[in-house]
Formats: sequence, C-alpha cells, structure tokens
Amino acid sequence: MAEVVTGAMSTLLPKLADLITEEYNLHKGIRGEVMFLKAEMESMETALLKVSEAPIDQPPDIQIKLWAKAVRDLSYDLEDSIDRFMVRIETHGQDKSHSFRNFIDKSISLLTKGKIRHKIAIDIKDIKSRIKEVSKRRDRYKVDNVAAAKSTDPSVDTLRLSALYTKASELVGTDEKSLEVVKMLTEGDEASKKQLKVVSIVGLGGLGKTTLANAVYEKLKAQFDIQKQKPQFDCTAFVSVSLNPSMEKIFKSLLHQLTNLKYENIEATWGEAQLISEIRTFLGNKRYLIVIDDIWDKYVWEGIKCAFRENGHGSRVIITTRILDVAHQAGGVYRLQPLSVVDSRKLFHRRIYETDNKSPPNHLVEVSENVLERCGGVPLAIITIGSLLSSKKGRAHTHEYWSKVYKSMGSGLDNSHDDVKNMRRILSVSYSDLPPHLKTCLLHLSLYTEDYEIETEPLIWKWVGEGFLKEERGMSLYEVGEDYFNQLINKSLVQPVKIDNVNKVRSCRIHDMVRDMITSLSNEENFLTTIGGPQPVSLPSKIRRLSVQTCIEDVANQLPPMGLTHVRSLTVSNPAFSLLPALSGFPVLRVLDLTGCWEVDNNHWMDICSLFHLRYLSLKGTSITKIPKGIGNLQFLQVLDIRFTGIVEELPSTFIHLTQLLVVDMLDSIRCDVPRWMCSMSSLFSLSIRMKTLGEEDFQVLGSIPSLRELHIQVRNSTRGRHKWFVVGSGYPFWCLTRFSVETNTMQLRFAQGAMQSLHTVELFFHDVLLQFGDFILGLENLSSLENVNVMFYNDDDNKTRNVRNAIEKEIDMHQNMPKLMWEIWVCSNKTRNVRNAIEKEIDMHQNMPKLMWEIWERRRHLELRHQARRTYLQCVSDQARQTLENLPTELLDDGLARELREMVQVQNQVQDLSDDE
Repeated sequence: MAEVVTGAMSTLLPKLADLITEEYNLHKGIRGEVMFLKAEMESMETALLKVSEAPIDQPPDIQIKLWAKAVRDLSYDLEDSIDRFMVRIETHGQDKSHSFRNFIDKSISLLTKGKIRHKIAIDIKDIKSRIKEVSKRRDRYKVDNVAAAKSTDPSVDTLRLSALYTKASELVGTDEKSLEVVKMLTEGDEASKKQLKVVSIVGLGGLGKTTLANAVYEKLKAQFDIQKQKPQFDCTAFVSVSLNPSMEKIFKSLLHQLTNLKYENIEATWGEAQLISEIRTFLGNKRYLIVIDDIWDKYVWEGIKCAFRENGHGSRVIITTRILDVAHQAGGVYRLQPLSVVDSRKLFHRRIYETDNKSPPNHLVEVSENVLERCGGVPLAIITIGSLLSSKKGRAHTHEYWSKVYKSMGSGLDNSHDDVKNMRRILSVSYSDLPPHLKTCLLHLSLYTEDYEIETEPLIWKWVGEGFLKEERGMSLYEVGEDYFNQLINKSLVQPVKIDNVNKVRSCRIHDMVRDMITSLSNEENFLTTIGGPQPVSLPSKIRRLSVQTCIEDVANQLPPMGLTHVRSLTVSNPAFSLLPALSGFPVLRVLDLTGCWEVDNNHWMDICSLFHLRYLSLKGTSITKIPKGIGNLQFLQVLDIRFTGIVEELPSTFIHLTQLLVVDMLDSIRCDVPRWMCSMSSLFSLSIRMKTLGEEDFQVLGSIPSLRELHIQVRNSTRGRHKWFVVGSGYPFWCLTRFSVETNTMQLRFAQGAMQSLHTVELFFHDVLLQFGDFILGLENLSSLENVNVMFYNDDDNKTRNVRNAIEKEIDMHQNMPKLMWEIWVCSNKTRNVRNAIEKEIDMHQNMPKLMWEIWERRRHLELRHQARRTYLQCVSDQARQTLENLPTELLDDGLARELREMVQVQNQVQDLSDDE
C-alpha cells in the first residue's frame, strides 16, 4: 500500500465503509459522523496522492508538506481508535469468519452499553474536530494547487550535464568500458554492420552511465573515414530525456543538432508527428550517431525511436537508463559495473588530494579502505565522500573525523554539504519515479543495516504483515510482493545477490548510497525510527515503526520517556530487548520481529498474546519452549515464524482460531504429528513443518489444506518398521501445491501417477537413499506440471552420488516438460581439511592444549546461522582458542566459512550450555 504517501488510508477507508452499512444498525448520530469522516478522508487521500506527484525539481511548499504530515497522522490516529475499540470485542466466538465486518457484528451489542458508546462518540467527535481544522488548512494553503517551493539547488538535469563536460584527464575507469561499448557497436559481419544498432547502458544512478556514453560518443564522433575523406558519421546528436520529458523538446533538440541549426527557426506549430517526419526525412541517406541519455519509460523510447530511420548505412544509437526493462526493450544491453578497487582508490585519492601521486597517511589507510569498500565502486559516492574528506575538517587528516564520516555512510550523511545534497538529488530521481506503493516498500528497506544480505521470502512476508501489499485479481499476496520486489530490482534500486535456477532472486542488498537516501527520506517522513544505530537520531513525538538495534548504551539513552502506544511495527536486535518496556505497552502493534532475541522466553507469551492486532510475529531463534493456548487470541495473525526454537510441545488446539494465517514456519523447531484440525486452516499459503515420521495420516491432512501453495517438511530419521517406499499419489489431493520441499536423512518418498498435479518445483535434501527397497526411483515423471527439480545430496561416496544423479536425470528425461535440474553435492573438500589442519597445528602449539570440537557446517537452503550453532557446533574451552579462530586468515577458508566460524564463536561466547534434542 501507499503508506508513506497516504498514511493508513488504504486500511482505514474499508473499515469506515463497513461501519456505515445499514446492516450494523449503528446509532444514527454515530453513523452520520462516520459517514462524514469517510468522505473527508477520501478527499484528503486524493489530495495526498496529488502532492506526492510533484516533480522532484518543484517540491511542494513546506506548508503543504506539514499539512500532508498532519493528514497522515490523523489517519493513523483514527485507525488506532477503531482498533482499540475492536480489542474490547469478544474474540472467542464460534463464528470463524475473519473479516473486519465480523468484528463489527460482534461489537453491536457493546454499542448499547453507555460507557463504550460514550467513549466511541468522544473519539469520533475529537477526530472530526481535527479533520475540520485540517480541511481549513487545506483551503488556506491551496493544497490542491500544489504550489512549488522555490529551490536554490541545481536541477537534476543541470547536475547530469556536468558529466558531459568532465575533462578526459579526470575520467577514471572509463577507457576499458568505453572500448567494450564501442566493440558492441562495431562488431559483426558486413551485413550487420550496415544495420542500425542500439546499445543500452543500464545501471544505478551515479554509476557513470552518462559519462561513459559521452566518452563513447566523443570517441566515435572523432573517427575519420580515410577513403572518403570525411568523418565516419554524417551527423551526430546527444539529447537528455530526464524523468518528465517533453517529446516536442526532445525532437526539436535532435533536429537542431543533427542539421547543424539548419532548422534554426523551427515552426512553433509543428507537433510530434511533423517533427518525427522532418527528422526521418533528413536522416534518409545519412549515417548517424545519436545518444539518448536517461530514459525512464519504455513508451518514451518507443516514441523516440520512431524518428530513427533504418537506411542500411550503419547508424548507431546509444541510450542510458536506470530501468532494466527499458534497456531490454531498446536492445544491446550493457550492464555498467562499478569501478574496480584500483580505480576506486585512484578516483578517491584524486578527489581528496587533486593528484594521483598522493595517498592518505598511514593512520588513515585503514579507514580510507573501509570508506571505499562502502562506496561500492559507485563514482558518485566516491566523489561525494571524497569531497567531504577534502573539506577543511577532512584536510586536517584527523582519524576521528574520517571515522565519523565512515560510520555515517548509509545511515545519514551530513546534508549541509552541497555534494551530499547533490548526490541525494540524483539518487532521489529514482525514488520520485516510483508509484506510492513502491515508495513505501523501498523506504522499508532502511530497516536493514549496512551490507546486510536481505532474504527475499521473509522480506515479502513482512511486507504482507505490514499491510504494504494490495490484493490483485488472480494473484496471491506473495505474488504481488514478488512483483513489487522485481520492480525495485528493475529500477536498479535493489541489487540481486543470489539467483536460483528459475531466475528468481533469493536474496538482495541495497547500495549504501541508496540506503543513505532512503534513511534520510524515512527520517523526514517519520516512516521508521531507528534507535541504537550508528547515528543518534532526534525522536518524533509519535513513533509508528521502531527498530531497536544492538548498541546498548545508545539504546538506554535514546529510548523515549513517553509511551510507545502508537508503534505499529517493532523490530528488536539482541541484546537490546532487555531495555524495552513490557510488550503489553504496544497495544496497536501489527508487526513484531524478535528474531535472535534469546532473552525472549515463555514468560513473555502473556504479553505477546495480548497484542490482538498482530499480523506478523517472528520468534525465530528465541528461547521459547512452548506455544500457549492464548495464541488463539491473535486472530489477525498472518505470518508466524518459530524456527530454531526449543519448542517440545505439540501445537495447542486453539491454533485453529488463527483463521487468517498465511505462513507458518516451524523448521528446526517443534517436531510433531500433523494435527487433524490443520486441514480446516483455509487461508494457509505456506507451511514449513518438522515431522516425526512420513505418515499416511499426516499427508492426508496436509493434502487437504485447501489453499496450500508451498510445503516444506523436515523428517530427520527414517520411519521405523517401514519396509517400502512412502508413495504419494492422487489419494493426497494437494489441490493448489506448487512448491514442495522435503528434507530428510534418508530418502524414502516416491511419487505415483496423479500426485500433486499443480506442482511446479520439487526440492529434495537428503543424505542417503533406501537402496534396500530396490532401485532408486522417485517417480518424478508422474508430477504432470513439474518444471524445476532442486536436489541437494550430502554424501562423499562418488559411486552412490553418481547412481543417484543418473537415476534422477533418467526420470527427468522421461518427463514431458523436460524440467530443469539443479544439483548440489556437499562433501568435505580439501580446503576444509586444510582449515582443520591449520587449527589443530595452532592448538598443538598452545601451552594449555585446549580441546577442539570439530564439525563441518551443514548448510541449508538459506545458508543461515542455524540454531544448532548456538548449542554444540563449536566449543573451544579457552579464550585463546577462540581468538585463534577469530584471527584465522580468510584465504585459508572455503566459500564464506571464515565468517560462519567466527559467527559461531561469537555466539558460543554468549550462550549457556544447552542440551541438543537431536
């Protein structure tokens, strides 16, 4: 939803609409007041959307911004008031309907009670009074005219032009890339060389697309045809488009440049069609070179290319864009990469010292390298930070100042510096181009710390819990979230990290400069408040979203003395949880993420179960060991994550009251039989469960869950007494299941004809195969809709591995769809052995002869720190041994193992000795 633009309007207006329907028989006076509120809020929502569409170079007046903030606050307060009323409703009725209308039905009887009725009337009267005042201010400030504030800053187009006039001697890292683009434009056989060719340079804002395009343009423009004694190209032009282009201006600029002012007095009456016709006529028999810089829309490109004639003379067109779809539409995609470490350092030193022959003094080398790493090779970021460090304070070469700048990167640079403001303006064009719902999703990414690898699935489910996603016909909420996420990638605002074999992005990062921009915008819009981060913040009077990070001293100093009754989303990092007030003090909380907070245990359940409005609850990696019956109170809950916990009891029967649940993830947690009542959970979309055995009754229940799309099961041990494969056939319906994962020590599952007819993806994680049942046969050819097979096999027996792979490939070859196979084998590598030898050698040299417990990390699908790592994966009895591991050279370690080992050591330092239930 468009929360950053319109506040709580998207969820508030439907609730108000329900309240005024005749069937609820509300008191006439109250119903009239609610109708007034609804009409006013709808009108204000329209005005807010209009304000958000103001051009980036013509921002709304400060008074209008203040008005918009007041309206958003008003929408939140009105919804909070309604929600507080809902808390008073009896939540344990027999009716299992989960709509807001059902709550209103239950509340009718309460309205007859004088005290409750009086309180509702007072709340509505107070909000009505505030709405009237806000409406007067709307008229007073002429909000509907969206007056632009006078800006003294250079326009974005002006900032872009500076790239065109950069001296060649000042360019860094451009030569090699320009040669690559020139090669794309000139390679091919004789026939293709005569055709019109387009190359699209695409990348993040500030990456140097305009600079590179101009370098290529100047290089090609200077080429000379010796035989014909004339330039290679008969005419050239370089035109900037920008975010809100005037097509007539673009075509007039093209005509001026291509014709060398032949059309100096272009007819004012000429429209787009006439201009296109004149350009095409002029280019009829000419070889032309044209750069179209900064295209934001596919339709703009479609319009511009109408003017480019294919005349068989080998003309060339270069476009630059931040939008991947535009680049693919134009063709010849060149993805501009960041500067190399060497070039980054060269540009950085040149910016600070204005020479290539000088570098930072020894005491600043480490912090300067850290700064460069955080800049990520983006020239705009390097130049901006270099400008900060070349200021008066920076030239003093104080380690304190350089360290302060480094720590502020990604979390709020000093906006008083012109270069910082200009950098943000360039990046903010991408934000300004987003529709309101994507602005909300992008600002939400400021929740994650610098360099954090964000997993896609948990991120999208959190968006679901936050209410950011709008239902669309024919799509699940998760699919809507995937579409939003992919749009952010398409616009170069999010960087893919891991991509699976079906080309889906499984994890991502945001560049620190993008994070700096969205953090600044988030603070400005009071979207998210972060406490305990690297930068101190001034707290708003009302906090709507709160992230408490790990700097304990900062948290203690920054926690607001006032109540936190307006907080809707709370994310806490361990060990900051102990500094928070009781969770019962967050009455309108919708999202609660306590991932990794080990101090959270069974004593906190009472408070959690009183948070009636929770949509998202993550207790992953906490110390809870049971789920109480009171969880049935959370009837709005959509997402429940209890992975990596020590839960040993079965799910309570009150779980059935959670009728809005979309996702339940219990991996590496409670080991249970599937309760029969689970088949009545009609909304359940994704279930991840750890089962005791592969049982027929369990599968019968799972297969009867009507909306289940994704199922991930863990079965650690083979079923005792089983003397044959467990066969899944048409008797287990699985009507909607599209993705099925099974993780087991011993593979004992087989698919029969008619099984899981909607299944697109199957994922198999196993250590062994039951060859005693005969040949290894999975029956994959019986899964009629299968498109993807992912297999992870843990084994060091080459013959067995080869036999298993051959069997799976044979079944895939038999399948009519020819599904894709992704195969991974996990064994102990030579590098792993080298690591162990190095550690044992250092331990042997130690005077205390510390004990070493060694296990190879068993990596799962998400490659994350598993709960077992807290327990027994690494135990070194002396601080010296721990330090040995912490200082182990990275180059000795295989594929990120160094980071994992150190994380486990850090974890082990803080964890009590827990028993392993496995």
